[in-house]
Amino acid sequence: MTDMGNSPASRDIAYVMHPYSNLEKHKETGPLILDHAEGVWVVDDNGKRYIEGMAGLWCASLGYGEQRLIDAATKQLKQLPYAHLFASRSHNPAIDLAEKLVAMSPGMAQVFFANSGSEATDTVVKTAWFYNNALGRPNKKKIIARTKGYHGVTVAAASMTGLPYNHIDFDLPIANIMHTSCPHHYRFGQPGEGEEEFASRMADDLEKMILEEGPDTVAAFIAEPVMGAGGVIVPPRTYFEKIQAVLNKYDVLLVADEVICGFGRTGKMFGCEQFGIKPDIMTVAKALSSAYLPISAMMVNQKVADVVAKNSGKIGTFGHGYTYSGHPVSAAVALETLKIYEERDILGHVNAVAPHLQDGLRKLTDHPLVGEVRGLGLIAAVELVANKETRENFDPKLAVAPTLVNKALEHGVILRAMMGDAIAFSPPLVITGDELDMMVDGFAKALDETLAWLKSEGCWS
Repeated sequence: MTDMGNSPASRDIAYVMHPYSNLEKHKETGPLILDHAEGVWVVDDNGKRYIEGMAGLWCASLGYGEQRLIDAATKQLKQLPYAHLFASRSHNPAIDLAEKLVAMSPGMAQVFFANSGSEATDTVVKTAWFYNNALGRPNKKKIIARTKGYHGVTVAAASMTGLPYNHIDFDLPIANIMHTSCPHHYRFGQPGEGEEEFASRMADDLEKMILEEGPDTVAAFIAEPVMGAGGVIVPPRTYFEKIQAVLNKYDVLLVADEVICGFGRTGKMFGCEQFGIKPDIMTVAKALSSAYLPISAMMVNQKVADVVAKNSGKIGTFGHGYTYSGHPVSAAVALETLKIYEERDILGHVNAVAPHLQDGLRKLTDHPLVGEVRGLGLIAAVELVANKETRENFDPKLAVAPTLVNKALEHGVILRAMMGDAIAFSPPLVITGDELDMMVDGFAKALDETLAWLKSEGCWS
C-alpha cells in the first residue's frame, strides 16, 4: 500500500486522473514518479535509474537534456512566446517548419499544424469530409481504418483506433468509421498461407468492404506504416502495394499515420519510404519535436490542398483550427529537432545500432514464452504465448505482459505491455549499441523471471 501521508504519491492518488491506467488499482499501487533524466536514462524520485525503452510514448527521439532544443525554446520564448495562425496571421517558425516538412516529405504540398497526434488525425477526418463536400460528393464520407490500428483518442481519432479499450463505454466508434482486417500474418495468416498471399487476402477484404459500403460512400483509408500501439505489426510483403491499388481503383484517399514511424523510427525518415506508400495525406507528431513540446501536423498533397482552398474561398473560411496550432515555441523546437536529425545523421545511427535491438531480441525466439519477435529499425515487439505450437494467448486475467514489464522495471528497463501480451520496444533514436544490449539483457532476465512466476502460480507445465 502506498504511503498515504502528504507524499507526492499520495497527492497524485488524490488529485491526478491518469490516462491509460486502472484508476481503481492506482489507488493501491500509486505512481512511478520520475524526477530527472539525461540521455536515454530517466531517474525516479528514489534515485533509481532506468533505460527509457519506450522513449516515453514512442516520442523522445533525441533523449533527454538536448541543450540545442532547450536553447531553441528559450530563444523563441524571449522573442515571440505566442502567436496564432488564424485569419491569415503567421510567424517565421511556423513558415520555416512547414517549408521544411514539405521539402522532406513524400509528395506533400501544405501543412496544417495541431498539438497532438490525436488532433492531427481528427483533422484528417474533417478534411476528408470537407474535401468531398467541395467536390459535390456529400455521401462519400466513410473512413476505413484497421483492426488494431491506433490513431489517437479524440472522438473521431478514437473511433478510427481499432482497439477495444478505446471504444468500450465511450460509445465509440461514431458513424461512418469502420475497420478492415489487421495485416498481422503471424496471428491471422491461414495455415500454409505465405505473406504475399496473406497480403492479397487483406487487399481483397478491403475491396469487399468498399464494394459492400458503396465506393461512392468511402472517403479515406488510414493506416500506420508499422502499427504501433496495436502491437508493432510490420506489414507483410506487398501489402501496401496491393492496398494502394484498391484505393486508386475506387478514388479513396490514402492517409499515412506517421505519428510513431515518422522521423527515423523505422530506419527511413518516414515509414512511407520503407513500404513505397504514396499518401494523399500524412500525419506527424511525437518525434517532430522529440517530445520536448507538443506539436503535430497534418500534411496534404497538392490535389487535396487545391480543393480545400477553393472550397474555403466559396464558404469564406476554412473553419477549423486550434489556439496553439503552429505555436511559435513548439515550431522553433521542432525545426531545431529536424536540423539535428540531418546534422547528426540520425538515420545512419539508427541503421548502425538497430541490429543490437532486432538481432538481440531474435536470439530469444526459442524461449518458451516467445511466440514472435518482430520489428525494424528501432521499433520492435515480442509477443508472448501460452503455447508456441498453437500460438494460444494467455488468459488476459493473468496479466502476463504487465507482469513482465514490472519485472523489467526491477532491472532498470522501461517497456510497454500491449494487447495480446506483446511487449513494445521504442528507445530514443540516440541510444547506443551498448545501451541497447543492456536493455535487451534486462528484458531477457524479466522474461525468465516471468516464466518462473507462471510456474510458481501453476499456470505453466
